[in-house]
This record gives sequence, structure tokens and C-alpha cells, in this order.
Amino acid sequence: MVSILLIIAKRLGWMLLTLWVVFTMAWTIMRLAPSGPFDSEKNIPEEIKRNIEARYRLDQPWPLQYAEHLWRTILLDFGPSYRLKDFTVNEVIAQGFPVSASLGILALGFALAVGTTAGVISAVWRNSALDMGFMALATVGIAIPNFVLASLSIIIIVFQLQLLPAAGWGTLKQLILPAICLGAPYAAYIARLTRASMLEVLSLDYIRTAYAKGLIARQVIVRHALRGALLPVLSYLGPATAALLTGSLVVERIFNIPGMGSHFIEAGIQRDYTLEMGVVLVYTFLLYCLNTLVDFSYGIVDPRVTMK
Repeated sequence: MVSILLIIAKRLGWMLLTLWVVFTMAWTIMRLAPSGPFDSEKNIPEEIKRNIEARYRLDQPWPLQYAEHLWRTILLDFGPSYRLKDFTVNEVIAQGFPVSASLGILALGFALAVGTTAGVISAVWRNSALDMGFMALATVGIAIPNFVLASLSIIIIVFQLQLLPAAGWGTLKQLILPAICLGAPYAAYIARLTRASMLEVLSLDYIRTAYAKGLIARQVIVRHALRGALLPVLSYLGPATAALLTGSLVVERIFNIPGMGSHFIEAGIQRDYTLEMGVVLVYTFLLYCLNTLVDFSYGIVDPRVTMK
């Protein structure tokens, strides 16, 4: 118990350091980028521009701006959005994250179910027509960009077959198509990882021993081989889950879903410093936490693995 608490404390310390480094780098890059949040095509009077910058304290020296922004972030207050008037960054994230998380959970479930099943089947029936077919689909799934897959899906499934709505948010039917488009590349990666890992596990001595004891193939594959083959998949799930939960920039944009991905694109286009920083830090926090959970899950799946 003491060792687990020490590991958690160590990981917490590294997480805080990582968040500070990401904050500093992102803040510096945003400030060095040309133009600012209140530069526009229309020429506004210089006095009005100075008043706006003074309201958001952008007229202060950079070290002071950095210190104030960092202190607010430590207090979990990301500040006001520069472009979404009457909204704070916390409110925008609170509204967008559940939307992206709902889409991400559905996409992750699809990716795990399809990818693991295809990988196991391909490994068990190696070099068969099923194996070559699944791996060909996996290669195509990895190679095709999200925006191409989403566009083709809209043309075929929405306009030609008229099975699902094209865009929007609020019903399960509106989530199915974007979830499939979002989860398809991850399903392809999981299928290839599962197949490669299963082939390695199936050649080990304890699998041959299980067959020698008279266990049927389904018991050997599900109870013994699959458990040992899941470690590479678990390693991949950490960053994949964080990316899915925070939303896909392209998919949310194409399907008009009001998630964090859409807000991040708008923040980048309009130089909304505070909203950009808030989304980046949320993504970093989720990525670190999920990778830590993946490390802990190793010990559950394979007792031989120890945490450090």
C-alpha cells in the first residue's frame, strides 16, 4: 500500500511539472505568433484597441501576463474567452467536453469491439482470406484521413442510402456516423496490434500446454491468449482515449458537433489565447492521467509487470 502511494505521489509530481512545461511552451508560442486576438481586417481606432487590451491586461509586460495567467490556471480559472463574449473558458470547456466525451466514448467502444475482434480472427486464421481481408481494411483505415472518410460516408450513407442524418447534435442517430468515422482509424491500429501480439502469444509454451490439457480453442484464445496479447493494445489506448475524449478537430467540424474540437479550431483561428490554453491543458491532463491508468492496468492484466 505504501509503495502504491509513493508511486501515485511521484506520478502526481511529474504531472504537475509536465503541465507547467506545456503551459509555458504553449503560452510563449501563442504570444510569438503574428497578430493578436483583437486584430481584425477592419481598422479600429487605436484608442479603442488600447482600451480593449487594457481590459484583458494585454497591455502589461509579458512576464506579468505570464505570472497572472499561470496563477489563475493554478486556481483552475482559465479566465475569460477573448472572442466568445460573456463566456469564460471554464464555461466553454464545461459545455464542450461532455459533447466530445460522448462522441469519444462511442467511438472508443466501436474501435475496441471491431479492432480486437478483427485482430483475434486474423491471428487465429493466419494467412486465410479473412486475415488478408481484415488487414487490408486495417491498412486502408489507417491510410485514409478522417476528413476523406467523413466526406465519403456523408455522400454514401446520408445522401444516397439516406440511413443517418448528416450533421447535428442531440440524438443517438446523429452520433453514429461521426463516431464510426472517428473510431475507424483507431480500430485499424488496434486490429493490427492485436493480430501481431496474438501471433506472438499463440506460439508460447503455455498456450501449447493449454491445448495439450484438452481445452477447447475458444477457452484457450479468450481466457489465456487474449489476456496476454492485450498489453500493446493497452499502451495504445492511453493517448488514443485522450484524443477521442477531447474530440476530433476535423470530425466535429464536418458534422457540426459543438465539442471541444470545434472550439479549439475557432480559438486558433481567432487567436483566443485563453481558450486555446484551456483546451491544451485539459488534453495534457487527460493524456497523463489515462497513461497512468494504463500503467496500473498492466499489473492487472499481467502480474509480472511492476509499476515504477
